Amino acid sequence: MVRYGLGQDLHENGDNDVLEQWDSVFAPAARRLLGGRRRAPEGHPLQGPRRGDARPDGSMSGLLKWQHFQGFSTVDIDGDRTVTRTQHLHTHKGDTDGQGWNLIQTGFLVDRLERRAEGWRIAHRTLEIIWMGTFATV
Repeated sequence: MVRYGLGQDLHENGDNDVLEQWDSVFAPAARRLLGGRRRAPEGHPLQGPRRGDARPDGSMSGLLKWQHFQGFSTVDIDGDRTVTRTQHLHTHKGDTDGQGWNLIQTGFLVDRLERRAEGWRIAHRTLEIIWMGTFATV
């Protein structure tokens, strides 16, 4: 679960290859639900350049800074499948027309993983948001 956050947090200040670590996190055909709605454009795999927070070009360059904290996971294993539930706190710093803002999001990442030849990979993710707020900066 930590690799998901590292895939974003290790790539700031012009290094926008946020997908680098995610090859060891997501299965090629992985899908996810965000706040109850599907997020997989025209069946595009989550593995591709349109994953979650990343922009279509595979970067988070629309943001100034970000940090993603994942808590401990509960893990329920059933053979070659498992379901995990992980607390998260995600922060983003941005700017819109010269006005700075910070976004904070808390919740859970609920993942279904499958054991594959290359190791455990997320096949499906549901993002459960507890709360999210945007705050202006000076």
